[in-house]
Amino acid sequence: MALSSSHRVTMNDGNTIPVLGLGTYGPRSVPKSEGEMATKVAIEAGYRHIDGAFLYENEKEVGQAIQAKIADGTVTREEIFYTGKLWNTYHRPELVRPALEETLKNLQLDYIDLYIIHTPMSFKPGKEKIPMDENNKVISDSVDLRDTWEAMEKCKDAGLVKSIGVSNFNRRQLEMILNKPGLKYKPVCNQGRSKFSPCPRRPSAGSHC
Repeated sequence: MALSSSHRVTMNDGNTIPVLGLGTYGPRSVPKSEGEMATKVAIEAGYRHIDGAFLYENEKEVGQAIQAKIADGTVTREEIFYTGKLWNTYHRPELVRPALEETLKNLQLDYIDLYIIHTPMSFKPGKEKIPMDENNKVISDSVDLRDTWEAMEKCKDAGLVKSIGVSNFNRRQLEMILNKPGLKYKPVCNQGRSKFSPCPRRPSAGSHC
């Protein structure tokens, strides 16, 4: 039986997120088909939050699992909460929407529920997810995260995503977004490796979001 609607947290934009979610990351040694099977089993067991990322290289398999469970009547699209992540090589503003659209295509979805900037580190755009130079050092890219955030806001306005947030940001990086002139939407979360931190609707709750 699925968790009830009471097992959700209301984010600062009014949307709610299930407190229990399935992380879809797996080592490369694990067959991608295992991710599809795990997602199906999780949905059957009552999980409604599926946490994925472009970096995990299994969006298609996870999407197939979601579509299968919708098709067999286990869930409706509205009952599934999907979190996707913008990878570091797509931080340039003009690349944000194409990256999200690729994720949507992989998942066979018209929208996702939450899209977050995976990390504040920007990498050189290209086919390599982690571009390296001749000295085996990561090739970074100079991108103002405020511009990246503005592109995220446009994706929300376009109806491609319901909520937007960040991940692995420190206080300075988060404040840079929050103090951005013309800020339209505050991040709904700052996701970390060990926990998911929703940003409350009331500033007095002790959050920067």
